[in-house]
Amino acid sequence: MTTQQPVEPVAAIVVAAGSGVRLGGGEPKALRLLGGESLVRHSVRAMVAGGCSRVVVVVAAGMEDRFAADLSDFPVTVVAGGKERQESVAAGLAALDPEPPFVLVHDAARPLVPVEVVDRVIEAVEDGATAVIPVIPVVDSIRQVTGEGSAVVDRAALRAVQTPQGFETAVLKLAHAHVAEQGIAVTDDAAACEALGREVVLVAGDVASMKITNPHDLALAAALAEQLAGANPS
Repeated sequence: MTTQQPVEPVAAIVVAAGSGVRLGGGEPKALRLLGGESLVRHSVRAMVAGGCSRVVVVVAAGMEDRFAADLSDFPVTVVAGGKERQESVAAGLAALDPEPPFVLVHDAARPLVPVEVVDRVIEAVEDGATAVIPVIPVVDSIRQVTGEGSAVVDRAALRAVQTPQGFETAVLKLAHAHVAEQGIAVTDDAAACEALGREVVLVAGDVASMKITNPHDLALAAALAEQLAGANPS
């Protein structure tokens, strides 16, 4: 597949500030290895392959040099983040100088995101969407806990949210300033835009873009990476 280059410059922010306590091992999550390379390297490579001309990697304070060394062959800027994810994204946005028209925000904990997903997100924001998120259908049965016990939730209309999420950069900066000023806690960047009343557009995600949280996830990702490598030999 030939990846189309974006019409306008697109940058990416890769959030890699998580400590990885649930993953164990004492190493920052984004520096844990998958197929011989760190999770953050896999994630940055996908952003660059998808058409992002530069990447800001947001890490825990004091870890900048380690990440910069690991990513020295990529067009990256490494900056320190905050205690909460939205603070880290805001730090990444502040480091985008000059400011590109569009920005993708991706979690380093999703190292196997296919380039095709990155392409779809970029295409949607270039086509005029203010905020774009990749999603996949919910396949598990879902129950909601109630005061009387629990109740089945119709999963037909439910979608699981993934990254990268794509935005008009100016709008995302305004959204983060708004939620910070209002003291609004958001779970992702699309929710910050929704707090401004902006519409969120959905595009197809991919099951390969799983989030690595615990050792079981890492083992599954390793098996999937090996399978994908076998299906697409270099």
